[in-house]
Amino acid sequence: MRPIAVFLAVAAFATSGFAQTATDTVAPESGTSTTITATSPDIASSLAAKAAGLPVTADNWMVAAANPLAVSAGARVLREGGTAADAMVAVQAVLGLVEPQSSGLGGGAFLVWYDAASGNLTTLDGRETAPLAATPKLFLDETGQPLKFFDAVVGGLSVGTPGTPRLMEVAQKRWGTSDWSGLFAEAIALAEDGFEVSPRLAELVAEDAERLGRFPATAAYFLPGGTPIAAGDRLKNPAYAATLKDIASGGADAFYYGPIAEDIVATVTGAEGNPGKLAPIDLATYRVVEREPVCVAYRAHDVCGMSPPSSGALTVGQIVGLLRGTDLAALGPTSAEAWRRIGDASRLAFADRGRYMADSDFVPMPGGLTADAYLAERAKLLDTGTALEEVAPGEPDWDHAMLWGDDQSIEFPSTSHISIVDGYGNALSMTTTIENGFGSRLMTGGGFLLNNELTDFSFATHEDGRPIANRVEPGKRPRSSMAPTVVLKDGKPVLVIGSPGGSRIIGYVAQAIIAHLDWGMDVQQAVAMGHALNRFGTFDLEAGTGAEALGPELEAMGFEVKTGDLNSGQHAIAIGDGLTGGADPRREGIALGG
Repeated sequence: MRPIAVFLAVAAFATSGFAQTATDTVAPESGTSTTITATSPDIASSLAAKAAGLPVTADNWMVAAANPLAVSAGARVLREGGTAADAMVAVQAVLGLVEPQSSGLGGGAFLVWYDAASGNLTTLDGRETAPLAATPKLFLDETGQPLKFFDAVVGGLSVGTPGTPRLMEVAQKRWGTSDWSGLFAEAIALAEDGFEVSPRLAELVAEDAERLGRFPATAAYFLPGGTPIAAGDRLKNPAYAATLKDIASGGADAFYYGPIAEDIVATVTGAEGNPGKLAPIDLATYRVVEREPVCVAYRAHDVCGMSPPSSGALTVGQIVGLLRGTDLAALGPTSAEAWRRIGDASRLAFADRGRYMADSDFVPMPGGLTADAYLAERAKLLDTGTALEEVAPGEPDWDHAMLWGDDQSIEFPSTSHISIVDGYGNALSMTTTIENGFGSRLMTGGGFLLNNELTDFSFATHEDGRPIANRVEPGKRPRSSMAPTVVLKDGKPVLVIGSPGGSRIIGYVAQAIIAHLDWGMDVQQAVAMGHALNRFGTFDLEAGTGAEALGPELEAMGFEVKTGDLNSGQHAIAIGDGLTGGADPRREGIALGG
């Protein structure tokens, strides 16, 4: 590490400064400031560290997630000797209550697991599936044209079969040691006794009040008496507590069969104005799939994550793989040349993503997307000194005809990320979502929102006569940008990271990995760093950060530049001589260890 250089670089790229107090000032989607007050000494200490721009340190275990109440629940499990899989269940159960706009029982998740006992890395796919009654024309109007985004989102049409409850159970049965029923204690108590509405939740409810108000059950919860819930309100959810009690006693089957499942189906098919296709058979036949991780070598490390239907690991892997021949450490984090190469590497990766990446159970995937020879040849395109004028998908090796059209799906940012390392050396990285903020806006009788995950499919079915790989098909899982990541060195985990943010997730995660491995930033510096992202040609620079200073040079290189809010929500844990954790200052999360 180069302390002086790194300090100056972080100062140039960090988000706005923070006072060293036990409060957390964050910039939510609207860009206004909000404040969370600490509720315990441990939380106060973690908030103070984040406010000061310092990582949290620990010797044995650590958990980082998007809400202090959820982190506290996971920490209790780890203190009592539970594993990272046990703690994940506790964290997710609380997140679904206190951060319902981002994830919950009605959504899905991807999980990457490093098993200390065996030294193996594996992944679990808890992504939602399209109903068996869905067709490729699900999101086309009567004239064959794609629906407008929110016309598709709000209501039952967008709801896929939830995967999160089954994923929680599968992971805990395989790698957990704690009593299953006890993992829901904090979430049940908070739902019954009430929790303090956070500033971020209150602001997002107010911003989305019109859509939340379309359905009586949703409006009654978020807009009681017609007024949006406010920061500091005590909000109770006895229906959610009852659902958790059923799952705690009956396992995930209590969700996928019986009254809860029947209520989910009735909520979807009875959604006024926009009913969906979900049926009891979709819930009864849902399965979590174990998949091989995608790993790409980078700087004596292996960057590993979730394979399709996630595009996250493949696209992150392509970005860093294309940059292997660039000495980013020498260029430094304030170099426009470094960002030109990072930006165009991202554009090249996104071009391949749009053409080829989808649920590999339904469409053939090129085997050569991360092959060394393919990435090395494609990396030659970066040796221009200026922005690439045109970017097109490459031609990786594979054994099928490349007759795919370019994807036309839309991903809006929401989602949440959980990073955990336990006292046994296991590491868990899980990104969890209901897709758009507040998902379909449908609240079940069980006190949880349902996803709008099907809108991650391409609304169009073909492009110029060629089928689009990520089109809707019965039982198919929509492509995702979620990128839960575990970075290995010599086969051992050294970094556990992930982020929310729609298709920007990929850039957020790749940037943080580069900041940590190339520029020597600690995990708090890496997740706080101002963002500079390029997916489709425009360079997005985060307003109010040092990243804005890159604008004139990037424009001179030929890029279109746009400045605005880029609200990631990364949670990272570095593993070395002990543990260090970082939580994104743009949101309300913390890292907590022991």
